[in-house]
Parts: sequence; structure tokens; C-alpha cells
Amino acid sequence: MKLKKVALSLLLACCVTGYAQAQIANNEETEKLNSKATLDELIEYALRNKIELKQAHIDQEIGERQIASALSGWFPQINASASLVHNIQLPAMVIGGETIRMGQNNTSTIGFQADQTILSPELFQASRAAKYIREQNNLNIEDTKINTVVDVSKAYYDILTSEETIKIINENIVRLKRQYTEANARYETGLVDKIDYKRAQISLNNANAQLKSANEARKFKYDYLKSLLNIPTAEEISLSFVNQSLESNILLDTTELLHIANRVEFQQLETLREIQKLNTQYQKWSFMPRLGAYANYNMNYFNNEFSQLYRNNIPSSSVGLSLSLPIFTGTKRIQEIRRSELEEERIEWDLQNLENMISAEYSAAMASYRSNMNEWRNAKENMNLSEEVYNTIKLQYDAGVKTYLELMTAETDLKTTQLNYLNALYAVLSSKLDIQKALGTVETTR
Repeated sequence: MKLKKVALSLLLACCVTGYAQAQIANNEETEKLNSKATLDELIEYALRNKIELKQAHIDQEIGERQIASALSGWFPQINASASLVHNIQLPAMVIGGETIRMGQNNTSTIGFQADQTILSPELFQASRAAKYIREQNNLNIEDTKINTVVDVSKAYYDILTSEETIKIINENIVRLKRQYTEANARYETGLVDKIDYKRAQISLNNANAQLKSANEARKFKYDYLKSLLNIPTAEEISLSFVNQSLESNILLDTTELLHIANRVEFQQLETLREIQKLNTQYQKWSFMPRLGAYANYNMNYFNNEFSQLYRNNIPSSSVGLSLSLPIFTGTKRIQEIRRSELEEERIEWDLQNLENMISAEYSAAMASYRSNMNEWRNAKENMNLSEEVYNTIKLQYDAGVKTYLELMTAETDLKTTQLNYLNALYAVLSSKLDIQKALGTVETTR
């Protein structure tokens, strides 16, 4: 009893230790994100922890088990059987005009049989299809990785854009507070009426409301990023934007040619076509005979007295070959072959349709990228001009040359062009990622 208690205590300690170590490892990984995570670290974390990727890996393992299950038919299949029979009336036979009862009141048989498949269309198909199934599972994982990289990158850039937007709004609020103070001071001294500082108050209230909305939007964007990373929304993460100039990431080689074969979706469909070809071949193989070998050994027991039944064994054994050849199945095999060939033809059309879709997708992404680049250049120029205009009008307003309304208009133009610039910049980065996805050049290794 004492030994059992010790063993139970050790087992419990091992379980607790293992759970604690797993929690520590998990917390350390989350802690790493809490301490200013970069984009590469976010992508690396997502590629290890995103739920869809975990499911894709499980699907891959399920596929391996399905392959192993299908190929297990090549191994010998060994079965055991047993029977126990009590004859209430013995079987009768008529021999020479006389009825003779034969056999024993109690019989029992214990048998073993081994079957070995030699020729089987099903196993031929399973053997040849195994590599395509593995390839299909690997491509599914790669497709999920590509989507993960693109989604996490877009979410990161979106948050970075929000941070810059909030920074602009805060700078705007500082300017508006200063303008409100100056307008109020001028009103108090009687230089102007109350309209100027009332307008300043309205602009300041609007800016504060805009800041609140931007903060709420930023919170949602962080929660969305957490969902991509498989992190609970209650957990806190902080991102590093050091050396993450948005402008430095917008350039792209627009002369790179589209190679449809690089797309994972195209490779998946090609793999599906090969699997369908194997299915057609299998339907043709259904005309082949099925050949197998077998060996069995039976222990037979007979006795009129049940208590003496298992005293004497009369064994029997045999080995042999079994051959099965389907001759006529009501044209079923011919119909199945034709159906499989039609499915092949349909996949060929799917491939052609996918090529058209990828080409259109690439064309749309490239057009969007070029359009967004033009918008960004225009927005950048407008931002620089509006900043110059604002600084000039501010000096003129301080000198009493310009009215407060003109200053407000310049300030509104500056804020608008700054926000337009950020939105255009994010649109360029997003369309760049779309082009890389369309080209099939998204890097999934970290």
C-alpha cells in the first residue's frame, strides 16, 4: 500500500510538472509578443499557433493514417474463429434405404486463417495514390501559410496606420488647443468677437470625438490580430514599429511575369487531376481478377458428452489460392469508367477556368497597385503642400493678416491630407501583398 502511494505521488508530480512546463513555454512565447513584437516575429508566431494551421497539420496526420490504413491490405490478414454446437437431434442420412443418424451430440471448432492478397485493383490504386494524397495535404498547409502571412501582414500594417492616424489626431488636438487658447485670449482682450474661439471649441470637440473613434477602431484591429495569432483577446500584446517605415516597403518589381504554375491553388487542382486519373485507371483495373493465397488450421472437437468434449482434438489444415474474376456486372464497370473520364474532363475545364481567374486576379491586383501608387504620390504631394500652406497662414494669422476661418480651413486641409496620405499608403501595401499572392511569391518560411 505504501509503495502504491509513492507511485501515485510520483505520477501526479510528473503530470503537474509537465503541465507547468507547457504553461511556462506558452507564457514565454506570449511574453515575447508582449515585449514589442516585430512583423517577422508575428508571422513566425502565427505560423506556429494559428488554429487553421494546427487543423491543417492534423488533416495531414489524418491523411497519413488513411494511407497506412489503405496500404495495410498488402499485409497478411489473420483471423480466428470458434464455434460450439449442441445437436438436439443428430443429422440423418439415407443410405441403402436405411436412415442413419451421423455425428456427435456436441461439436466445437477453433480455427485460424491467414489471407494474403496477391492481386487487387484497390490496393494498386492505394499504392499509387499515396504520394498524391501526401502532396495534396502539403499543398493545403502551404496554402494556409500563405493566407496567414498575408493576413498577419495586412493586420500589422493596418495597426501601424492606425497608430500613425492617432498620432496625427493628437498633434491636431495640440494645435487646436493652442488655437483655442489664443482665440479665447483675443476675445478676452476685446480684439475679436467670440465667434473665433467658439469655432475653435467646435473643432476641438470634433477632434476629441475623432480620437475616441480612432482608439476604438485600433482596439478592434488589435483584437483581430490576436484572433489570427490564436491569442485570447484578454491578453495584451505590444508591437514594435522601429525601422518599420511604411514607405520603405511599398516598392515592387512590376515587370515580374505571372507564372500560374507557382500558385498553390493551381498545384492543388493538378494534384486532384492526377488522383482522378488514378481513379479512372482503377475503374479499368476492375476487369482484372483478384488473386489471393490463404492458409488455415482448425482444431475440431466431437463428443456425445459435453464434459468430455475438449479431450480429443482432430485437427485439419489447408493452404490454397483463391481467384475471383467478375464476368458481367450489368455494364456497371463501363459506366463507372465513363463517369470517371467525364470527371477528368471537368477538372481540365476547372484548370482552364482557374488560369483565367488567376490572370484576372493578377491584372486586378496590378491595376490596383499602380492606381494606389498614383494616389499615394498625389496624397504625399498634397500633404507637403498643405503643411506649407498651414505654416504660412499660421504666421499670417499671428501677424493679423489672415482671419481665423482661413487658419481653420488650412488646419482642416492639413489633417485631411495627412489622413489621406496614410490611407493611400496602407492601400499600396495591401495591394502589394495581393500582387505577391497572385504571383505565388509570398514567403512562408521564417
